[in-house]
Amino acid sequence: MSLKARYLASLLLLLLSLSTLSARAENPRTLHWDELLPAADLEALINPPEYLNEIDDGSLEDIITNGLEQALSLAADDAYQQALVSTSVIPEMDGQHVRVPGFIVPLTYDNEQRVTTFFLVPYFGACIHVPPPPPNQIIYGQFEKGSALADIYDAYWVIGTLHTTITENDTATSAYSLTVTDVRLYEEDPS
Repeated sequence: MSLKARYLASLLLLLLSLSTLSARAENPRTLHWDELLPAADLEALINPPEYLNEIDDGSLEDIITNGLEQALSLAADDAYQQALVSTSVIPEMDGQHVRVPGFIVPLTYDNEQRVTTFFLVPYFGACIHVPPPPPNQIIYGQFEKGSALADIYDAYWVIGTLHTTITENDTATSAYSLTVTDVRLYEEDPS
């Protein structure tokens, strides 16, 4: 192959790569929360053990503040309890360009009071109320540009690149993180 032909072939490959990246940036994959769960965790959460039906409301076993400690102590031999504290991830999710619906739990703000780091959770009140969702149902978001949230009670589409990275702080532990490129109200068309 001549030098000119190799140059043209390289240029064509570069242009195809750029168009693929552009299409990828414009069309993130819509991700559903259950897609973040390994099969064993999903199965355990969908089919909780019978003993949960035997816990009386208001009993010591039902006290929410003991939930995490109890889950950790039972996790050694109980698939359901293991799923409640699981940091297991789907490795193929690493590097995926996604959009995820959820609720934002602000962690840090910039000087203009825009949220720059947060936890994204599947339902309102998660992480604020104990116990939090399993770590593989919490996404740590980093948004350099920041977002001025209209209302923390609203659901949002969060768009960016997903990573299989554990993040821990006083609020919660997440098994995924997201390098955020956009945040939009859930009612808006995210595409």
